[in-house]
Amino acid sequence: MRRKDKAISDASMINAVIEKATVCRLGMVDGDRPYIVPLCFGHLDNTLYFHGALKGRKIDILKENPNVCFEFDIAVEALKDADACNWSMKFQSVVGFGRASIVEELALKRQALGIIMAQYSDKTFEFPENKVNATALIKVEIETMTGKQSGF
Repeated sequence: MRRKDKAISDASMINAVIEKATVCRLGMVDGDRPYIVPLCFGHLDNTLYFHGALKGRKIDILKENPNVCFEFDIAVEALKDADACNWSMKFQSVVGFGRASIVEELALKRQALGIIMAQYSDKTFEFPENKVNATALIKVEIETMTGKQSGF
């Protein structure tokens, strides 16, 4: 990172950004072109979880190339000034890289859905077998991630 003064290097602070986030942008490689999607997610033990349809572009891409990039951002606010050249942004963000896999086992899919729901609620949910079977679960093992902040 070029601006070391903006780096978030403490792992607990990086995890705090992820805990407060409501969207994760998942970047994939579709042949020779990037493809990015905003997703609901769950995070536990250096692993991200996403859910979606069993078929579609995202699943097709990940089956061909499991290498991914992800991004979270929170507390985004424009810092305005009378002089346009002095405008800035307040934010905290996390960017990382990992490898994706499709979760197939029913019990692991239920567990992943519970982790996703825990990102948004403190309640415990039941997941009917027919719904779980009709849902794709993507697991991303995090390899590296860095945090950045400005305006704090």
